[in-house]
Amino acid sequence: MDLSVRRSARMGINMSDIHEECGVFGVISPCIADVAGMAYYGLYALQHRGQESCGIVVNDDGVFSSYKDLGLVSEVFSADTLSRLPQGNMAVGHVRYGTTGAANRNNCQPIEVNHQKGKMALAHNGNLSNAAGLRNTLELSGAIFHTTSDTETIAYIVTGERLRTRSIEDALSAAMNTLEGAYSLVLMSAQKLICARDPYGFRPLCYGKTPEGIYVAASEGCALNAVGARFIRDLEPGEILVFGPEGVVSRREHCGRRKKRLCIFEYIYFARPDSVMDGVSVHGARIRAGRSLARHYPAEADLVVGVPDSGLDAALGFSMEAGIPYGIGLIKNKYIGRTFISPGQQARLDQVRIKLSAIEESVRGKRVVLVDDSIVRGTTSGRIVRLLREAGAKEIHMRISSPPFLYPCYYGTDIDSQDHLIACRHSVEETAEIIGADSLGYLPVAELHSLIGGCGYCSACFDGDYPTAVPTDTRKDRFEQKLSKKKK
Repeated sequence: MDLSVRRSARMGINMSDIHEECGVFGVISPCIADVAGMAYYGLYALQHRGQESCGIVVNDDGVFSSYKDLGLVSEVFSADTLSRLPQGNMAVGHVRYGTTGAANRNNCQPIEVNHQKGKMALAHNGNLSNAAGLRNTLELSGAIFHTTSDTETIAYIVTGERLRTRSIEDALSAAMNTLEGAYSLVLMSAQKLICARDPYGFRPLCYGKTPEGIYVAASEGCALNAVGARFIRDLEPGEILVFGPEGVVSRREHCGRRKKRLCIFEYIYFARPDSVMDGVSVHGARIRAGRSLARHYPAEADLVVGVPDSGLDAALGFSMEAGIPYGIGLIKNKYIGRTFISPGQQARLDQVRIKLSAIEESVRGKRVVLVDDSIVRGTTSGRIVRLLREAGAKEIHMRISSPPFLYPCYYGTDIDSQDHLIACRHSVEETAEIIGADSLGYLPVAELHSLIGGCGYCSACFDGDYPTAVPTDTRKDRFEQKLSKKKK
């Protein structure tokens, strides 16, 4: 069996599941350096953003070399694999959870393009809300697609604009007039590294610099830290940042076109706690979410326990506000991915057993407040509650540091059907009964602003307030339908 097929089977990837998104990384050095190694460590720090596939493209004086495959960064890039990538002056990398397109090697990023005016490698985090219409127009004009990812659509549009413009950054700027939805991009040409963030700023993107003068761009600041780069700043929504022979040039012709709408779920779940995005600490935002939960949904309890990993900070905040001791009641196996990537309910249950175990000494005979970041189907939450019951917990009061999921997301979070969302089918009381909790409380939608202060955010998956037009076809596999299905 092919290595990528074995990995896909072992990971249990299925396109009907709810996934997260992606992470992008770029590096440009003033001299030849081990940029592939830097990309490797940067992607390793971003592994939480995508566990489906990964890839690195190295630029050695205009010659591109790459390696991409399904699997975790540590699986895809062995020491031998990395040694076969040359040293160079630039590299781009990507970790993926696909929200458009199936999990196969063709959809691995970065995407590489050879065209009349040169080469390009592109890494994308986000999801275009007008991807289907753009792809249809391109296909009618003769474009031939090799992947089913909307990233290839971006690459086609940028390449087309490049034939009519003076530079690759002009081409990207022109393309941004056509693209709608979420996109944080790292693009590499023969001579330049270019970063761009959509005018809403749905997804994060920042850059920094090492003491050796190497510039690094990444989805989160934790990736800068991993390669010894000092954080400089976040890109503004709509900003294009060009690293090239003329130094660092900021282009802001698209800035201010839209109200800022950074995905609030970045702070609740996606990002690492040690990251700071748009000036707001992720750890601090989660502490505030926990404090808010304690104020709105207090509980008489003996212990506050967080679900590893993204529920831990909110649990600490709940404990601080409520004056209830914080304790470690669940231990996570660090060597298994998040349960969202399992293909069926029984497999998800099995993975929860492998992934988490309860500490009986901590919870036996106690009234426990259990804090987690979200409830999607309720399957995982129910199993965690049962783990604590089996360990002897007397009462379990579940608190969720986000509001209930009620609407699909079209901007990079793979929530594409209300059929999968337990909150769309059951009341809070019914959900508590289904998962086996004594009580249940969600963070109120009105409290989301308290997490990040005045920073604008998108909360459409909780309140249905979409910043862009809603797509008519939201299926992840809409570009992979069989002929029989297309004819219906």
